[in-house]
Amino acid sequence: MAYRVAVVGGSGYTGAELLRLLAAHPDVEVVAVTADSNVGSRVAEQFPSLAAAYPKLEYGPVETRELAGLDVVFLALPHGKSQDLAGELVDAVAHVVDLGADFRLPEADYETWYHEPHRAPGLLERFAFGLPELYRREIGAARHVAAPGCYPTTAALALAPLLHHGLVERAGIVVDAVSGVSGAGRGLKTTSLFSEVNENVVAYGLLTHRHTAEMEMALGHVAGHAVQVLFTPHLVPMTRGILATCYARPARDALTTDELLRTYEQFYADEPFVVVTDGAPSTKATLGSNAAHVSVRFDERTGTVLALGALDNLVKGASGQAVQCANLVLGLPETTALPVTGLAP
Repeated sequence: MAYRVAVVGGSGYTGAELLRLLAAHPDVEVVAVTADSNVGSRVAEQFPSLAAAYPKLEYGPVETRELAGLDVVFLALPHGKSQDLAGELVDAVAHVVDLGADFRLPEADYETWYHEPHRAPGLLERFAFGLPELYRREIGAARHVAAPGCYPTTAALALAPLLHHGLVERAGIVVDAVSGVSGAGRGLKTTSLFSEVNENVVAYGLLTHRHTAEMEMALGHVAGHAVQVLFTPHLVPMTRGILATCYARPARDALTTDELLRTYEQFYADEPFVVVTDGAPSTKATLGSNAAHVSVRFDERTGTVLALGALDNLVKGASGQAVQCANLVLGLPETTALPVTGLAP
């Protein structure tokens, strides 16, 4: 019998991507999809790409009582909205997987980086941080999961082996990352207009981007000590993808690129969604897949460790990772319904 699931917020990019992936899931039936702004319209009207899988499925209003008893409810909502729903869901459904930022951070960190008090702090400990490669044990022991952001996923996977093995200093890590426009969501914003984005590259969130806290938390988790990151995101004129270029100082002498690559291969040897490559990771190689491509170098001239990661921000950076977490909490094979290969050309 299929697990019964709902997608709350199914008319945004991450919601649509969830529906695409779940359509291929052999153990899941999508029984409800909500979107307050599109109530009554068919999914196929909003996203013709999904018409073959969901020819008649309609968006309904967000009514938590109608979701009671479901096996998984995915929350694909704008920042802050999950806090208003989670209290009515965590005991009414088997599992909640939140794609938003509402339950990723401890209360104090949330208030520091989001500049507002958390409205449901009593629920924070009921959510595991949903980065399976680094938090698999915690996810397996939890009922509910908060999937991390696309930038923290990319940077954490690119840097984790270095911090885990104490190969780099824990302070002074620099993460420069570029993202496609879909990372800003489907809502109408001046900064997402074609004429603003086309032929333009711009840095944003200077020194204050909220995803810094998730990077430091995830990397501190694998390091066993606090980690300091300087993060600068950039918007580039493409639809999907994130590429993170990370810099760190070595914590010991005599590092080599060959040694670092072997360390990465061993660290990720059993991870189906992480590809360690000798070449330079590219966003195109991950397009449409739940895979992250990572690589590492040691620059003898400057004494710097260079780590790189690439992924599709809507799949491994959002909806694919959410399905991966759902598979874990349901006790299903982690790779179910998740593509490991990208689209080419």
